Amino acid sequence: MRCLAVPARNPGILNRMPPRVRAALAALVLLSSAGVASAQPATPIDYRISIPEPEHRWLQVEMTLADLPAGPLSLRMARSSPGRYAVHEFAKNVYDVQVADAAGKPLPVSRPNPHEWRIDAHPGAARVRYRVFGDRVDGTYLGVDDSHAHMNIPATLMYVNALATRPSRVTLVQPTGKAWKAATQLFPTADPLVFTAPNLQYLMDSPIEFGDIVIRSFSVAPTSASGKTQTIRVAMHHLGTDEELDAYVRDIDKVVREQQAIFGELPDFEPGHYTFLIDYLPWASGDGMEHRNSTVISSSRGLGDASKQLIGTVAHEFFHCWNVERIRPKSLEPFNFDDANISGELWLAEGFTSYVDGLSLVRAGLNSADQTMSRWAGLVGALVVLPGRQVRSAVEMSQFAAFADGATAIDPTNSNIAFISYYMYGAAIGLGLDLSLRARTDGRIGLDDYMQALWERFGKSPAAQPGLVATPYTLADLRATLADVSGDLGFAESFFSRYVSGREMLDYAPLFARAGYLLRPAAPAEATMGMVSLTYGKDGARVTALVGPGSPAYKAGLEMDAVIHDIDGRAIGSAEDVRAALGVRAPGGTVKVRFTLRGREQTRDLVTVPNPRLELVSFESAGREVTPAIRTFRERWLD
Repeated sequence: MRCLAVPARNPGILNRMPPRVRAALAALVLLSSAGVASAQPATPIDYRISIPEPEHRWLQVEMTLADLPAGPLSLRMARSSPGRYAVHEFAKNVYDVQVADAAGKPLPVSRPNPHEWRIDAHPGAARVRYRVFGDRVDGTYLGVDDSHAHMNIPATLMYVNALATRPSRVTLVQPTGKAWKAATQLFPTADPLVFTAPNLQYLMDSPIEFGDIVIRSFSVAPTSASGKTQTIRVAMHHLGTDEELDAYVRDIDKVVREQQAIFGELPDFEPGHYTFLIDYLPWASGDGMEHRNSTVISSSRGLGDASKQLIGTVAHEFFHCWNVERIRPKSLEPFNFDDANISGELWLAEGFTSYVDGLSLVRAGLNSADQTMSRWAGLVGALVVLPGRQVRSAVEMSQFAAFADGATAIDPTNSNIAFISYYMYGAAIGLGLDLSLRARTDGRIGLDDYMQALWERFGKSPAAQPGLVATPYTLADLRATLADVSGDLGFAESFFSRYVSGREMLDYAPLFARAGYLLRPAAPAEATMGMVSLTYGKDGARVTALVGPGSPAYKAGLEMDAVIHDIDGRAIGSAEDVRAALGVRAPGGTVKVRFTLRGREQTRDLVTVPNPRLELVSFESAGREVTPAIRTFRERWLD
């Protein structure tokens, strides 16, 4: 910027200028000063990650801090991780912590809580060294072995909240005798093992795969004149063949393009690419975890026998680069690393994504419509059977995530009868909303249009820095957007009050019928005890989970830990014994159940009900007419 200079020896010159010119000059001087200040970036936080003994599953981390503000310094390990909503206490794997000044003199360290190391006095700089153990390959934790270092950053690096706006530099040190490659959404530098992040939020959201990986990439052209070509990378760590990988990358390409079509464009991936970080290894755990410009996907299965099953996780996680990474609820912005994050909108952030992943696979030709209908029938059937909907709405299910998202406890909970996963619940709502919108418009408007509107309003505008979201949404924003997309405020208010904030369930049968699918009981003549989980042994069938309220088993007094000995005198030792004993009578009939519950033997009457399992069959299979209107509706939805 060229700056206007005011002669220092003639300060009165300003006073002789016209007021409007004087004001403009003052503004320019202020802008020039701001430009000079912003040209002096904060000193980066330096991290150096080495793996001296990869076979023993730990990392050495060195953290260098300079130009520290006066006062105590609080070093922390995260308790939560982007994309997770429960506390995970990553500090438990950190040990051998050493803190010194720039000259190497040790600094006293205290531990005010399990996840913090506090330095009360420092000379403006500090060097921190520690080891961190990791032996889990998934989207949340750290996994190290002789083939790679699989790093989720909250499980790997300490941070300082007071320095959250500072950039970071991460240097990876090649293990002795290795020639590992690195893949990450961190910003690259001229050195292939050195990366940067503009702030703490972006750093913590940027996993790293460093190991024996193979990288493929492909370009996706824009679908509009204003768009730009984007690069998609697949960084794969697996034991399969190159041919299997190349075929899988072609399937990923199809998914990416189908989801691009929903929004009309891909997001602007800040480092210049989007990266799938994939570990398909026998010792990996099954998982998928979204990030702003990348995703971690892991499974113990390989491409050779499971690529068609594994691609579903790809479809789910890539859709997140719009939905939740950029179209983000205000309750998650910014992400809190010090505690669990609570959000009432996960039914949309995770649930709608769970619906669209299946829809994308049908549209991409990677799954058949019949396969997907079977999945959706189970989805709807679960809402019919599971009693949690009676006590929690979709919003409340979302808020329960802190206790359900990978969290464990010693004491039992009643979550199997009082909670339905927001993935499942939200997917059913997304499915119902899509069909409802299409039913109102003969298939012309659907969930695609709703997601496009959310993207334009809340996701597309860039924030001040990568890792942040400029316009996060609220529940009221979602309702208002639906009113605009549908053109009907009453419909939007009713939908949210009944099915999102309320506990009602959509009537799915007529919605599916518009597309030529029949939703019906799969086995209406089969008598059952309702929702009851059983395992079998020599003493009978043991009830292993809380029994669903209102079910026949519940009304008969059966509960977890009960052992069913016989039904109408027939000894019970297998699932087939149960079916045979109940099948003597039609649904609605009464049988006598003899069981022992915590030391007390009793016999009760049990009135059976029909099997609640549902199925979706096409009108063609059911012998019903498929009209041109039905065919058009189906094509607009699934093609």
